Amino acid sequence: MAATPQTLHESARALPVFGHYDVIVAGGGPAGLAAAVSSARHGASTLLVERYGFLGGMGTAAGVTNFAGLYGVIDGQMQPVVHGVVGELLNRIDALGGLNTPQDGMQGRIRVRSYDVSCYKLAADQWLAEAGVQILFHAWVASVIKDDDGSHLQALVVETKSGRQAITARAFIDATGDADIAAYAGVPFEVGDGAGSGLFPSTMFRVGHVDGARAMAAIGDFKAINTLMEQAAKNKPGVYRFPREGAIVRPQKNPSEWRVNVTQVRNAHGKAVNAVDARELSQGEIDGRAQVADYLHFLKNEVPGFENATIADIAPQMGVRESRRVQGSYQLTGEDILGSARFDDSIGVNAWPMEIHRNGGIDWAFPRDAANAVNDLPWRMLTIPHVPNLLVAGRCASMSHEGQSAARASGACFVMGQAAGTGAAMMCRNTQATDTIDFAQLGPATLQTALRKDGVFFRPEVAI
Repeated sequence: MAATPQTLHESARALPVFGHYDVIVAGGGPAGLAAAVSSARHGASTLLVERYGFLGGMGTAAGVTNFAGLYGVIDGQMQPVVHGVVGELLNRIDALGGLNTPQDGMQGRIRVRSYDVSCYKLAADQWLAEAGVQILFHAWVASVIKDDDGSHLQALVVETKSGRQAITARAFIDATGDADIAAYAGVPFEVGDGAGSGLFPSTMFRVGHVDGARAMAAIGDFKAINTLMEQAAKNKPGVYRFPREGAIVRPQKNPSEWRVNVTQVRNAHGKAVNAVDARELSQGEIDGRAQVADYLHFLKNEVPGFENATIADIAPQMGVRESRRVQGSYQLTGEDILGSARFDDSIGVNAWPMEIHRNGGIDWAFPRDAANAVNDLPWRMLTIPHVPNLLVAGRCASMSHEGQSAARASGACFVMGQAAGTGAAMMCRNTQATDTIDFAQLGPATLQTALRKDGVFFRPEVAI
């Protein structure tokens, strides 16, 4: 009997061309949304490619249900620090009745805004349509095609329900979260922490039929839910299995519905699931949902107000915090976060602290200057030296494991996306259609001028 082959050869085939655009954005999360809207608003024909049938990225597909990093401390005051196009999205979600008031945590050092997932999906559809962005849903990045000299990207290859197709463009923005375009283009990258693990993922879920008043009285303090977990584990050993410390159980706008962030998904070796490993990802989805069932049992039996709780929703996919991180022109580091770094080529700010989801818990690390707890994000963390017409924005941009633990939050992703889309459109507008794009030729000052005009927040100049 012949041995089972380990590889098979696929026949070469001609690919139909779906279309040609100035800018292709892959990924419909915060970075991709901001990139696509900004690109189209600046006059570039823009296509957004998304693997699901809806937008929002981890915020909808993984049920994150809150925007983190939109607020930060400047001169000792907590204030909005992510402006620009994101304000339009927030206003649309709010108009649909889906945006909660800001919620503080960690002794007032962080502030988030929760939202209704369905309202986010509707608002994103409306927003991109009004901006003139074309959308290709249910399309999975499968490969890339480079030009004859092998440096510039010529086309993105996608798998669709109409078959495998190519889409050509002058500029490409990888906002996939997993750096799919960059990986296919041969860009160097790291996965996780470089030691076989990384930021542990979570399966998010929401519970309904909660007595909001009683629940808030019992666990309105962020620490209270963890105290109840500790007591349950001590008083009823073996009854409950808690995958990690540091649970986050908070109300949505409707006080009878609460979001739950507590699961932690491991692989067979006890490390963080590798989200770009098909086998690990598949098993992780199963394990994450099993943890949801276990935790609901605890909520119903041990937490006031949750006696009649039911699962309202389990996110369509496991929430991935970290997978591939590209090696771009500059790597944002943990020290940049802790030291509130400034950069001459700043494109805006990150206001989220380091949030390391380690095995069994979460380690937080805040900037040393508590009165100015933000850091600049440099344009160079989006650019790829040996693929001149590619930008990488969002959680897969050029960052260290520690730096990414902070700047992966949605606030920083919106900032990166707006810069990427604006820069891509500017390069397309300022060069001939037959010219190749090289983002190294875009001066940071020129980009900053455009971003300021569009409302992006930049830190005040340091007094001399």
